[in-house]
Amino acid sequence: MTPMIHLLASENPIGHVVDQKLDWIHGSLTMHMVTLVVAGLIGLAVLLRAASAIKTGPEDLAADRHLTKGYLSQLVEVISMYLIENAIRPILGKDTDRFLPFLLSLFFFILTCNLLGLIPMLDLQYAFTGFNASEERRMLFGGTATANLAVTLGLALLSFIAIQYQGFRSLGVKGWMSHLSGGAPLYLLPIMLPVELLGLFIKPVALAIRLFANMVAGHTLLAVIASFGTMAMMATENWLTSGSISILAIIAAVPISFLELFVAFLQAFIFMFLTTVFIGQMTHHHEEHEEHEEHDEPHVPEGVLAH
Repeated sequence: MTPMIHLLASENPIGHVVDQKLDWIHGSLTMHMVTLVVAGLIGLAVLLRAASAIKTGPEDLAADRHLTKGYLSQLVEVISMYLIENAIRPILGKDTDRFLPFLLSLFFFILTCNLLGLIPMLDLQYAFTGFNASEERRMLFGGTATANLAVTLGLALLSFIAIQYQGFRSLGVKGWMSHLSGGAPLYLLPIMLPVELLGLFIKPVALAIRLFANMVAGHTLLAVIASFGTMAMMATENWLTSGSISILAIIAAVPISFLELFVAFLQAFIFMFLTTVFIGQMTHHHEEHEEHEEHDEPHVPEGVLAH
């Protein structure tokens, strides 16, 4: 396989998705580890820049002091306000400010990892380091870190900790245990408790698997489509046939790439939103109980109380 063909498509459609150890660096450093650090630094830099642009400026700017400067900062502001007012606050209510830094950080970090995965970093490193360089020394970082189940499970663990923290903080130990029973009668507890205990772990694990599966599936599909031209060349050894198939494959890959861009945003939102829902569920029964108590209290007119 020539270097150019290797650059455009790989024999293994998930070769660019699977994490790889950086053997030329001492230790157990892997490509996705470096990618996570790069994503974290990029996300931090963008958010700090946006925070500086969003905050109110000096008074000598008059009305302009309230305007956000820069397209990227404006985009971050619009996304953040939408998430806060339409996804987080309606669910968490008075606890919004408590979990807002965690939830927004979770969303933007996953989004950054997803978007980095859309950039062909491995192919760019392959081109810049030269086709004669050894395979190991071409790799530094790249791929989609969120297509690594270990990464998504780590993110799910953070969500699990936040969910249980809210449960113990809001309900207390007794209320948390009562939440597990779901209000079922005592004779159903042997069935309810194991199911609810499993549910505590199934929810965050489902978040991890959903994000992992969507990232792997999308990139694998693009890799398979990109390999059509290579497979045609290997089968026919005809440049005209393989070239025509490659052009069709590139045309087909364009709308799928836009779909992958949409999925990158969607999966970051779903992970954050479901984490918000699970956190809100740990206070739902408590608030519902208070609401019932308010409705159960008899309404007494003020005039009666005066008498």
